[in-house]
Amino acid sequence: MSPRSATFHSPSPDATHALARALATHLAPGAVVLLSGDVGAGKTHFARGVIQALLETPEDVPSPTFTLVQSYPGRSGEIWHADLYRLTDASELEELGLFAAFDEAICLVEWPDRLGETAPREALSLLFDAGDTDEARTLTATWSDDRWTQAIEDMRNG
Repeated sequence: MSPRSATFHSPSPDATHALARALATHLAPGAVVLLSGDVGAGKTHFARGVIQALLETPEDVPSPTFTLVQSYPGRSGEIWHADLYRLTDASELEELGLFAAFDEAICLVEWPDRLGETAPREALSLLFDAGDTDEARTLTATWSDDRWTQAIEDMRNG
């Protein structure tokens, strides 16, 4: 299956959260979303929006920069939020339990380049770039698995 892509222009943090909530309605255990972009591009903000939309009871969603992984009990299954920025060696991925989580949980992975060849091919990739104002962002979604097509359409239609 050939990769497809879609671009979203988000003028504000609230609009970015709305995109995250639209995606969240399509996530179930086994879904992996790879979040790429520079520091401060909006990856963690987007992940927070997804996680908060999936939680039974709202709670604070800190960045997992120092813990590498935070997990949450979602309505449809466990949610893993991983930030691999500080990962020093690919062998640490196995220690974190991330590979098992790819099959069993909803996984949001920041800095997925650290996964190298182990990144799930069926994952949805989102690239975050700064927009034309301080709060604006451009998100480019790339996917090849058909299960993401409706999710992208719902994100597009708000």
